[in-house]
Amino acid sequence: MRKLVSHLIMTLDGVIQFDSVHKQIAELRDNDEVLDNFFSKVKNEDAMLLGRKTYEDWKDYWPTSDIQPFADHINGINKFVISNTLRKVHWGDRNNISLVRNDHLEKISALKNQAGKNIGIHGSGKLVSSLLYAGILDELRLEIYPVVAGSGDRLFPEGSAILSLKLLDQTVTKSGVSIMTYQPSAEVNPAYLKGGEEIANQQSVPE
Repeated sequence: MRKLVSHLIMTLDGVIQFDSVHKQIAELRDNDEVLDNFFSKVKNEDAMLLGRKTYEDWKDYWPTSDIQPFADHINGINKFVISNTLRKVHWGDRNNISLVRNDHLEKISALKNQAGKNIGIHGSGKLVSSLLYAGILDELRLEIYPVVAGSGDRLFPEGSAILSLKLLDQTVTKSGVSIMTYQPSAEVNPAYLKGGEEIANQQSVPE
């Protein structure tokens, strides 16, 4: 079975949408320690999942980008956009992108059962959270930067259900970036329960 591996950039205060400190993070990320670690994982992936917002942010940028080697990677592999509100998707003049609407958990599970390399998720924090709590995500890779954003969307907002993770790998770069890879605990039951009440937002349908 293929593994489903997510890649997220996160500030020290847990923010994954960090426009206010984007410049600082970009400077810290632009070094061989971080990028070599990232691309050593990406080279083992031959498909990608994108949430609606990440797709909309990237669809007009990466098809014409010359930032390598990620441009060749993302433009060359099959991409699947998870959204119930979009009606169609495109990726420049390439035809290697598909829209997944309705029953996304079942369809993603079916993708994992197909032959191939790992499936990556880049950005797409709401999708990552949904798949993590559903027990479908195999690895959660976080690049945690020594920067405080102060505000912004978080992977685990206030009220998130309890979740246990196992540390698989960790690297701390000379610039202070912590690269952590976690595996959901086998003991976690994705019942979305906390205090006897269902946490509905962890099982929400993608936008």
